[in-house]
Amino acid sequence: MPKAQETVLEIDLKALKHNFEYIKSKLQKDTKVLAVVKAFAYGSHAETIANYLQDLNVDYFAVAYVSEGIALRNAGITKPILVLHPQAVNFKILIERCLEPSLYNSKVLNEFIAIASEEKQTNYPIHIKFNTGLNRLGFGQNDVEHIISKLKTTNSVIAKSIFSHLAASEDLSEKGFTNQQIKHFKTIAETFSKKIGYQPMLHICNTSGILNYPEAHLNMVRTGIGLYGFGNSKKENNHFNPIATLKSVISQIHSIEKGETVGYNRAYKSDTIVKTATIPIGHADGIGRQYGNGKGYVIINNKPAFIIGNVCMDMIMVDITNIDCNEGDEVIIFGSHPYSASEFSKTAQTISYEIITAISQRIKRVFLT
Repeated sequence: MPKAQETVLEIDLKALKHNFEYIKSKLQKDTKVLAVVKAFAYGSHAETIANYLQDLNVDYFAVAYVSEGIALRNAGITKPILVLHPQAVNFKILIERCLEPSLYNSKVLNEFIAIASEEKQTNYPIHIKFNTGLNRLGFGQNDVEHIISKLKTTNSVIAKSIFSHLAASEDLSEKGFTNQQIKHFKTIAETFSKKIGYQPMLHICNTSGILNYPEAHLNMVRTGIGLYGFGNSKKENNHFNPIATLKSVISQIHSIEKGETVGYNRAYKSDTIVKTATIPIGHADGIGRQYGNGKGYVIINNKPAFIIGNVCMDMIMVDITNIDCNEGDEVIIFGSHPYSASEFSKTAQTISYEIITAISQRIKRVFLT
């Protein structure tokens, strides 16, 4: 990999292919794969990631919002795109751009049917979301009769799939709860399919569900974090390759005398002579203030350099007292194991999802093929 000369996010497409193929190896041949590319493909680059996965023959994509689906269509994505949290104000353009909505309560179901009818649609694909325990979005089991009655009074839409979302599939201590969710969903699916008179696709597994609950793969699985290189456990992380490496450089080195302070609010006060390096990345780039004051660290010449003082908007300062380095040297904020985004995020007691999706769009993306 080339040495960084500025702050960049390197995205390794070979690692993406490896992760996709590993996930597929866990599935039956006829189980479809839906790639979740919301939030700029988990902070990487949605258009490039989606086009690469489309070339690998992924079956479906999912985004959170209609604007994300439009961006993918503009980038040449022709595969089906599920919009997980569409807003009614965007339903007309959703139909215009051939996006498929997740409908999760009576209000949005009624609104979408009305607009699909106005637009003279026939059998427009919709996806019915059921809540089985996450308690975020979704119809309840008692809503099945109402949904069926609405669908049978119109030919403007058709239930392409029914689905739910696991709450704790990565936590094996919650196996009883997850098994109950799966059982609950299968009961809903059986009733729904029998009453509607045809068989929609069924999906409930996220990445951890794919790995831990093979009996719940059903017709399709959804994978997000796994594609980007994380298996949500130490064991499974060994099988995944993080696709993103966040790099920067040392802009300046300072010698700090005993009693001097570093950064805003004089948050760091030296009790001895130390050397610091200033690096051009800060909380405007996704490295939040919670990583400052000795919690987070970066890697310089294979050694950890802890962030000292408060994280600035565009810069951090790190302790390099015991590291042989120079201005212009490369800095790794996170990358492959063992210095992955998962490990970096743990220093602030958060998760890989938060740090990778927070990386600012002003940081240059570099693609490795």
